Amino acid sequence: MTPKKLIYQWVETFNRIDIEGLVNMYHEDAINHQVNTEPLYGREAIRQMFTEEFSKANMICETENVFEDGNWGILEWKDPYGLRGCGFFQFRDGKIIFQRGYWDRLSFLKIHNLPLPIH
Repeated sequence: MTPKKLIYQWVETFNRIDIEGLVNMYHEDAINHQVNTEPLYGREAIRQMFTEEFSKANMICETENVFEDGNWGILEWKDPYGLRGCGFFQFRDGKIIFQRGYWDRLSFLKIHNLPLPIH
């Protein structure tokens, strides 16, 4: 499957809140780095992140653009609440080996009425 098709599958799985389906899209040694947090290493850490985040907020990913280049796919997205972001996905053997996401955590917290970090 091409990176573009895999990203569309990832979005569909994300919007179904299918945590196990999402986790299974990642390589065992995958790295997920949302730039407003520390990188996560491995499927178990990624599973924990999805479990925690879906329990806190109603997250919906609406695809704006999807691009691919070699074994990379790029997703530009928005949600119904006004949040926008993009994600870069590197694939190996049909699995995500590396993901980096760019989005504004402060806006996410405010939109979902979640506590703001104290520094």
